Amino acid sequence: MAEGFLRSVLQRRFGAEAPTVDSAGTQGWEGSGAQRESIVAAREREVDIGSHLARLLTTSMIERADLVLAMAGEHRDAVLRAVPDAAARTFTLKELVRLAQALPPAGAAASLGDRVREADALRRAGFAGNPRDEDVADPLGQGQDTYRAIAWELDELIHRLDAAMFGPVAASATIFGDRDLA
Repeated sequence: MAEGFLRSVLQRRFGAEAPTVDSAGTQGWEGSGAQRESIVAAREREVDIGSHLARLLTTSMIERADLVLAMAGEHRDAVLRAVPDAAARTFTLKELVRLAQALPPAGAAASLGDRVREADALRRAGFAGNPRDEDVADPLGQGQDTYRAIAWELDELIHRLDAAMFGPVAASATIFGDRDLA
């Protein structure tokens, strides 16, 4: 679900210039589809993940990534065991949201790489955020309501991350008859 929500938010912001978003797991079944409950929960939030296929995380994926977002601290730790040099660009989602929200607002020319470096510098300077709340719960094996709750949390976190990393999205005017309303 996180991949789908992040891809959707970045495509709305950047259009064809959106960064590539791929997901892979530290465990799981290569090639398996998304859980039915995940597909339903994402669709209810207007994101289609029906064609998602699971992949196992590889060192080459980590090495190519500009940013590695983990859903839990144990996943971040697995990334760092595999590729220790990825530490400066590897975060849990909640960790990066907190760091990005603590940064000064993004300048117009700030790139993803710039903001990741700023977040890492803040982390290395001692910003702890809330280390007791780094994980997004895994809904596997739970009911549809749990998947909905996790979908809501992921959607909210990703929208907060987008705004903190790249600034607010400019509101567009909607035209109603002869009047412009913002």
